[in-house]
Amino acid sequence: MKLTVIGAAHEVTGSCHVLEVAGKHVMVDCGMEQGPNLYENQELPVDPSEIDVVLLTHAHIDHSGKLPLLVQKGFTGPIICTFATADLCDIMLRDSAHIQEFEAGWRNRKAKRSGREEYEPLYTMEDAEKAIRLLHPVDYNQEVAVLEGVSARFTDVGHLLGSAAIEVFATEEGEMRRIVFSGDVGNIEQPILKDPHYVEEADYVVVESTYGDRIHGDTRPDYVAEFTRIMRETFSKGGNVVVPSFAVGRTQEMLYFIREIKEHNLLPEFPNFKVYVDSPLANNATKIFNKNYASCFDQEALSLVERGINPLLFEGLVTTTTSDESKLINVNKECKVIISASGMCEAGRIRHHLKHNLWRPESTICFVGYQAVGTLGRRLIEGVDSVKLFGEVVEVKARIETLKGVSGHADQKGLLDWLAGFKRKPKKVVVVHGEDTVTDTFAALLGEELGIEAFAPFSGGTLDLITGEVVTLGVRKVYESEKDEKKVRNQSAFNRAVAAAKRLLEVVNQNEGIANKDLAKLRDQIDNLADKWER
Repeated sequence: MKLTVIGAAHEVTGSCHVLEVAGKHVMVDCGMEQGPNLYENQELPVDPSEIDVVLLTHAHIDHSGKLPLLVQKGFTGPIICTFATADLCDIMLRDSAHIQEFEAGWRNRKAKRSGREEYEPLYTMEDAEKAIRLLHPVDYNQEVAVLEGVSARFTDVGHLLGSAAIEVFATEEGEMRRIVFSGDVGNIEQPILKDPHYVEEADYVVVESTYGDRIHGDTRPDYVAEFTRIMRETFSKGGNVVVPSFAVGRTQEMLYFIREIKEHNLLPEFPNFKVYVDSPLANNATKIFNKNYASCFDQEALSLVERGINPLLFEGLVTTTTSDESKLINVNKECKVIISASGMCEAGRIRHHLKHNLWRPESTICFVGYQAVGTLGRRLIEGVDSVKLFGEVVEVKARIETLKGVSGHADQKGLLDWLAGFKRKPKKVVVVHGEDTVTDTFAALLGEELGIEAFAPFSGGTLDLITGEVVTLGVRKVYESEKDEKKVRNQSAFNRAVAAAKRLLEVVNQNEGIANKDLAKLRDQIDNLADKWER
């Protein structure tokens, strides 16, 4: 009996793990890598046709996005997940296939003109539809038979509608092991969804570490007040608030906040402002949220539904589907909120809205979710002066804001609390799904804080689940398209330093008019800092 880690090893995306039990193979998640890759993934330990079953923690593409490719390569077994996850995968895998085919068509038009070889999409809509037909939904908290000697139970982990930690009960030659896969652990006190539920027992735990080195904050930010402030300041200047948002999860949270702002008339000087959700996927996902309220909504959201209030609907909400409707949003000169995908600005309609608003000092770009290293969203947060969009250099003049703490992921404390919820310490914890050094840092922290033995494998890392022995830590192979992984991290650190310097200048400007002795003290501190680091 063994566990092999394939994806999201020292990386944030692409979750994929394979369990071998009594000659059978169980895959947990089959995600697509998004954003820059640092390391190459190893091949699956078996042919896709030999995978007997897939267990899916949730619908986000970095956990589900390669299911159609797995089917294309011969997988025919069931894909077991929660009901809400099945509903979301129905739209998200189709959307992913559409993107694959669209990109292939665009590349092939260019290739034809230049005489290059034809580009094949990763998978097609037909592959996605075959994968969707294999989805086998189950209820939360019910142990279900998966294979002979293998059963599973899905526990609400509060990250996304339908998201779950999966307990796998595996028996081989009379030896039973309980392996828990955290999926993505949710943040506490988030709107709409329940807080993460704890799992009480495990022999081994595979845990994510996206925010394994960060704390969201000791107190929960007042998102409604903060977003109201951002809108007031932006609308007063005649600008737009552009929100790059993940279509599934984050968009619905923002609608929840804005409905509250509208209901309580918190922006009386702009009572009729419009909110455009420019994402067909997001609009379909919102319908699925409304469908699955009974099993997934928290008590606050449920109480609204019981009073006949749709927590995701309000006056002034405009949803767009076609590209023509999308283009008209920026033709309209009235102040507005534009919510569009993708959340990290790597693709999708959000890039068009950035092109129309980044150069405008009166507009605001408001980030409400995690931005991976190397993505356009991360670069904007780190303070770049210009970006290239659709072959055109666009100056960054808009105000860049981040709603701190708006994250579907638990922070370091939340992850530690979730792991501390086990009544009996696991024998080992496998740390995955985090930025390169974060996985090692978090693994060390588990030993220091909880006394749990933990390690962070690279792709191909294997754990013997009978003996607890780490068979191999995997292969640390730098992805070929990255010239130098260290250079990537160093550039990110440099951008953060530049952003800090810009913040310092803002602080100086804010202190204009204070007492001369205080200004002299501030000047001396800045001079000392400059003297220390000047090269």
